[in-house]
Amino acid sequence: MNAELLLMFTLDCDRAYLYAHSERELTNDEQARYKAVLDERARGVPAQYITGHQEFWGLDLIVTSAVLIPRPETEHVVESVLELARLREMGGLERPPHRIRILDVGTGSGCISLALAKELPEAEIRATDISPAALEIARANAARLGLENRVQFHQTNLLEGIGGGFDFVVSNPPYVGESEEDQVQIEVRKFEPRDAVFAGPTGIEVIERLIPQAQQALCPRGWLVMEISGTIAERTKNLLQDWDEISIVPDLQSIPRVVRARRR
Repeated sequence: MNAELLLMFTLDCDRAYLYAHSERELTNDEQARYKAVLDERARGVPAQYITGHQEFWGLDLIVTSAVLIPRPETEHVVESVLELARLREMGGLERPPHRIRILDVGTGSGCISLALAKELPEAEIRATDISPAALEIARANAARLGLENRVQFHQTNLLEGIGGGFDFVVSNPPYVGESEEDQVQIEVRKFEPRDAVFAGPTGIEVIERLIPQAQQALCPRGWLVMEISGTIAERTKNLLQDWDEISIVPDLQSIPRVVRARRR
């Protein structure tokens, strides 16, 4: 599949063209370019960084080595927010007297905030990241998708200086422990931004800081929705003892993937 994707990238064509012209021979220039991208892939560079693109929630996103590559598992975060937001609109949850306000912490490529902007056109959405390079990519993605007026981006460490009054704080924070490094795919260790993958020695360090900041930023009865891994699920729940309606949503492989908790 990677070879096919990289060939499509080399020829600047779609899969349908590739299959309809299977007899087509590559020119010398095309062969040289294809070999170059295959060599990069053989070196371990993720295909998404070679092509500069990754699909997420039906959106074509620019990605570079400045941002974590959006993954299908993270779509469960978007699904959880949409489920809770729809319950709120239907009156299944107490509905505050304002339009929904969402804060995406550690936005990276902007995948979560832009997916939510697409699905919730009336929502006010803000997004933070500590990395100026990541925010440049997020802003570029917002502009390409015509969503630049829907999301406000801020450079800050987690929620510092952002204020409060949010109905949702959402995040895909770093949650891998340095002690687990040898279990992480080598291409992730070598090429994806380390600060977006590893949280510290145990994997819970960023979440330990994020939870109390989210508690301050949320409206009463607002929701915190975070991506996690199975290795930190119980420790994350222990950090949420002062919250209500705590639940963990598994991904399609039945691995604990999203934690949801409601501020008292």
